Amino acid sequence: MSDIDVYKEWLGIPEGQRPPDNYTLLRLVQFEDDIDKIRANYRKLNAHVRKYSTGQYLLRSQELLNEMAKAMLCLTDPDGKLEYDAGLGRAPTESDNDEPTTVLQYLVAKNLIKRSQISEIEHFAEARGLSQRDAVIQMKLAEPADATRALAVELRLPYVDLEDMLPEDNVLDQVPRRIVKKHSCLPLFEDRGRLLVACIDDPSPELEDEIRMRCGMPIRAVLAIPRAVNQAIAKYYAPGMRDEAATADEVPTKSGTKGAKTDKEKSEKKAAPKPEARSKSAPLTPEENSKRMQITAIATCWALIGTVGICYFLNGGSAGMMEVLYGVLAGAVVFGIMKLTYWK
Repeated sequence: MSDIDVYKEWLGIPEGQRPPDNYTLLRLVQFEDDIDKIRANYRKLNAHVRKYSTGQYLLRSQELLNEMAKAMLCLTDPDGKLEYDAGLGRAPTESDNDEPTTVLQYLVAKNLIKRSQISEIEHFAEARGLSQRDAVIQMKLAEPADATRALAVELRLPYVDLEDMLPEDNVLDQVPRRIVKKHSCLPLFEDRGRLLVACIDDPSPELEDEIRMRCGMPIRAVLAIPRAVNQAIAKYYAPGMRDEAATADEVPTKSGTKGAKTDKEKSEKKAAPKPEARSKSAPLTPEENSKRMQITAIATCWALIGTVGICYFLNGGSAGMMEVLYGVLAGAVVFGIMKLTYWK
């Protein structure tokens, strides 16, 4: 049944405004600010909708999963949530000055590290040229997911668990494999005129320019665990897959070298000589003539020997001059036929 109301049947949302707002979609009270609560509801609903991701409801379930993902990312993006709430009529509120603003402050506030460990972490990170997120992971003081959430708070970006995401194929096709590997990122889907891209850190201006030129829209970065990003790249960009975007020939890079290289490759491909087609009536080359003569001689000898052998067995183990003549005659016939046909 293609006209199923998935909001009502799968999520239990009463009939009314369609589509529902982000809070209703994730079964939250309006203007919910608890990020952990938002993520928990999203994960629960995500797991439920995935039960319908086979058979006749495959496409509809994927659409709803991406719709819920966009809602979750909006409500866990500090700046995006402020803008969204204002659109729903929420009065501006003063920000909490005590809100953690760095990776280490967040981890301390969540009781994941001790305040006395901050100096040790900073020294470890500086000595090895690491970010604070990577330092606490290498020191095994925090799980990668918690450390990445802390970095997301510092950068004021949403955090995503890529296991809950379903990237859209048409979006993946627009960004080639070399770009995602170079920048350790994964394009997800388009949302409100921006391309959502899972990154392991704050996206570089170079990546933003690449996405804008290739996809015709600005990037909206979300953070994910580095290991999860690399695993997703291996899954969706296996060797030989999406080596280059379909429109790459039309998109020059800043230096202009990409277009030049593409033109050169095209010209080389055009200049590659094609095998020359030979007419069937063309004379044989010396090599072909020699090869065919050898094959004809072998066939003639086998015809002669085979005929004599048959006559030998038919005569009870004896063969005379007549049998040899039959063999010579058979060999001559084979030789004549091959010369008339095979040597043409």
